[in-house]
Amino acid sequence: SGYLNLAADAAHNFTDGLALGAAFWGGPARGTLTALSVLLHELPHELGDMALLLRAGCSKGQAMLLQLLTALAALAGAACSLLAEGSGTGAISGILPFTAGGFIYLGTVSVLPEILRDSGPAQALLQLLALLAGVAMMLLIA
Repeated sequence: SGYLNLAADAAHNFTDGLALGAAFWGGPARGTLTALSVLLHELPHELGDMALLLRAGCSKGQAMLLQLLTALAALAGAACSLLAEGSGTGAISGILPFTAGGFIYLGTVSVLPEILRDSGPAQALLQLLALLAGVAMMLLIA
């Protein structure tokens, strides 16, 4: 499970990098808002990944090193996005909707089942509002 989590985290970080590169290509305000959004969702995500790696038998040092290695995928994604700038606006204009759609998809397939299974009405409403706030942030960025 630890290796599977690392592969998924690297892919996730790559799409984060794609979004960041494309957003900064669109201007500093858009890039800053995207960076803030990525930071807000990455903090709890990476802490959860750290816990999974520790549970899988990694030491704290190994887990931190593995997390650092998966973070390099974000740099690769940002580089690909910024390199796509030279191929025209068609490439860049497809990156932000692709990554936003991926974030919405992952949020809905991982959050909605949790809401329906383990939450009372008040907690479900709060979680749904948080999900909608995330979608609203993506709309602001776009």
